[in-house]
Amino acid sequence: MPHQDRLLTCRDCGASFTFTAGEQTFYAGRGLANEPGRCPSCRSARKAGGSPLGAGYVHYGPFASFGGRTPRQMHPATCAHCDQMTEVPFLPRGDRPVYCSDCYASTRQAAR
Repeated sequence: MPHQDRLLTCRDCGASFTFTAGEQTFYAGRGLANEPGRCPSCRSARKAGGSPLGAGYVHYGPFASFGGRTPRQMHPATCAHCDQMTEVPFLPRGDRPVYCSDCYASTRQAAR
């Protein structure tokens, strides 16, 4: 079945844009099942790190835990100071103490 141009609405700016038959053929050829959610200008602004929405939108990149492509992996641990259960963004090895956020902050203050 040949593709036909479709009118879509951008999720960022709300403007209408055309998803052309050629783009649909390209997407299908690459095995992409989802249609684009952003207009070309919002897509290019997002890739460049800016935003057509103005201030308040920050692009953190693919390796950041907030705004990235994958959520940060958290690991359970027991605080070496207060023995409370906490989660840390690294795998505790056991050879160094692990602190909860409150104990870590007070340890950092005491070291100064």
